Amino acid sequence: MEALLARAREYIPEDKLGVIEDAYRFAEFAHDGQLRMSGEPFIEHPLQTAMYLADLKLDSSAIAAALLHDVLEDCEEVSYADLEGAFGNEIAHLVDGVTKLTQTEAISEERDSALRLTPADGLAQAATLRKMLMTMAEDIRVVLIKLADRLHNMRTLDSLPPERRRVFAQETLDIYAPLAHRLGIWEAKWQLEDLAFQHIDTDSYRAVSDLLASKRVEREEYIERIIGLLQAELRQAGIKAEVSGRPKNIYSIHKKIRKYAEQNRSADEIYDLFAVRVLVEKVSDCYGALGAIHSRWYPIPASFDDYIANPKDNLYRSLHTVVLAEEANPVEIQIRTFEMHSVSEYGVAAHWLYKEGGASDVQFEEKMTWLRQLLEWQRDVSSAEEFVESFKTDIFNDQVFVYTPKGEVKELPAESTPLDFAYRIHTDVGHRCIGSKVNGKLVSLSYRLQIGDTVEILTSKTERGPSLDWLNPDSGYVRTGSARSKIRQWFNRQERDANLAQGREIYNKQLRRLTTEMDNIDLAELTGFETRDELFIALGNGTITVPQVVNRLTAEDVSPQPEEPIKLPTVGPAAGIEVMGVGDLLTRMAGCCNPIRGDAIVGYITRNRGVTVHRPACPNIIAEDEKERLVPVGWGESHEVYPVRVRLEAWDRVGLLGDVTTMVSNERVNISNCVSEPAHGMTVITLTVYVKGIDQLNVLFSKLEGVKGVVSIDRVRSGT
Repeated sequence: MEALLARAREYIPEDKLGVIEDAYRFAEFAHDGQLRMSGEPFIEHPLQTAMYLADLKLDSSAIAAALLHDVLEDCEEVSYADLEGAFGNEIAHLVDGVTKLTQTEAISEERDSALRLTPADGLAQAATLRKMLMTMAEDIRVVLIKLADRLHNMRTLDSLPPERRRVFAQETLDIYAPLAHRLGIWEAKWQLEDLAFQHIDTDSYRAVSDLLASKRVEREEYIERIIGLLQAELRQAGIKAEVSGRPKNIYSIHKKIRKYAEQNRSADEIYDLFAVRVLVEKVSDCYGALGAIHSRWYPIPASFDDYIANPKDNLYRSLHTVVLAEEANPVEIQIRTFEMHSVSEYGVAAHWLYKEGGASDVQFEEKMTWLRQLLEWQRDVSSAEEFVESFKTDIFNDQVFVYTPKGEVKELPAESTPLDFAYRIHTDVGHRCIGSKVNGKLVSLSYRLQIGDTVEILTSKTERGPSLDWLNPDSGYVRTGSARSKIRQWFNRQERDANLAQGREIYNKQLRRLTTEMDNIDLAELTGFETRDELFIALGNGTITVPQVVNRLTAEDVSPQPEEPIKLPTVGPAAGIEVMGVGDLLTRMAGCCNPIRGDAIVGYITRNRGVTVHRPACPNIIAEDEKERLVPVGWGESHEVYPVRVRLEAWDRVGLLGDVTTMVSNERVNISNCVSEPAHGMTVITLTVYVKGIDQLNVLFSKLEGVKGVVSIDRVRSGT
């Protein structure tokens, strides 16, 4: 405690330190006798959490809340009222924002959710995150306490069992490291990433560590030479600067190596292993230093970014350039002021609104508008799981900056579309959208916006309402969770009967055509609905989409199961088929019914060709007298493809067949046979395609329906 008070005393007035000491005493008493799994006294954890916040120079209330952040969760005798009585509403509210919900509370909050596919523990996690994020929107200190809490937990993760370590580390990598990045707290981000990576993929972590160690001496010598040359160049230009090497964290290098491997490039080509940072006093010196650097070394084209003129949404400001330095080695150089560097390291904490005696920061308020949007999304999203997914999509993804016709800058997640832009402007603009122009040219509503695009939305005079196709992920019309929520909300307002009819039509048109054995399973129960009508309504209003149902069907093993199923390795030419309860047998797919991944299947033991795999509705299986020769089989892992006959009806026109085959090719699906025949002014095209399973077949159907003139498309049953 004395060490904590010493750090806090550096910037907090003496009369504010008492609440920190009182909070420590309260937490120490509440946690008395409790030990962490590492064996150390429990009070050590909240103390280290508070120490990190003191390093960030947060206010006394935040540090006190950090010391108390576990008392509501882990000390049954302490209530919210106790905290409020002892420390006031502000500190009690901060502690409550960080406290996890119990599983019972989480399930209670989710009882009205339309789609109940998430296990109880998943609901608890989603509801906890939702609560934290919503409280964070009101007071950013909540998430800073949570990040400090998570950082110390990750540093002491070795005391947990291996499986819990991996789950905890994965959540850190998925949620908390991106959150630290979005808040601009680079120091916390890279530590969380490396600590999580170490537990998720130990072998890769060691491989990258060994790679860096093997090249460390060589790299450090080269960087020192570059620093010396750069300092001399800046002195000659009359610019006072501090130049240093910039370390790269292990996880970021791992991602770079993986990206290069996909491009058939080696790790030796990763240029930003050589990185230098230049710190100067004034903004004008940043641009002066940039000129001096470019006069010394040749800049690599398209490698310059000006985040001073166009700051990132997490407050980050800097100049980035990559130059060909000595021995033609690419070197990444960042140029910023000392103040900008403080913000890059500590993000929102460097612009702290609640610092003791500090004034309100207008720039901070403007930049944190993305957090305030959470309050609006809270009203639009009913499910905690959907809220968290929306948050991950809209907040954690990389951002793209685009312009309105009036020159206003709008920030959207990368790969956003004009429809996402329309809904970001206003809900009514999205509902009335009938088209879009980008840089003065008409584009599709599924166009991916690029940095610098000027977007104009074409609207109808009256609200037409969104199209249900906009919710189909395969169509690619919307990418942001906020736009998707507003579209779903519109459909939820429509009449129940209309949604029921629409959903039944979708079911008959898109799900029944896949010819999975849906009559043999309770589809409604499988997807979390009490009746099929509820499922149809959810399909009709967009609460659940066709790909979600297909994924559930694909994941569900509807084959008969023995009491104690035995999982066997994949065998035979029909790779991916598991024969239950027996040794390895040769398997092959039946040519009479052509089952594909996702279909319900059954095995038939032949006399000399192993097991033949059929669909249960196959006439040969139904007519089989020797039922004892039928054995349960299931779909294992497979990368095999399966032949499927597809019948497509369309209005005849020039180029129809070419458009169809091009669309199939674009989906990376092979065609083994194609027949086109005229039929009463129309054309019937029959294709034999090879797909990986029902999910890919469903995507292919969705794409083919978009071909001009196509009226219907179905999977051809055996014998027709």
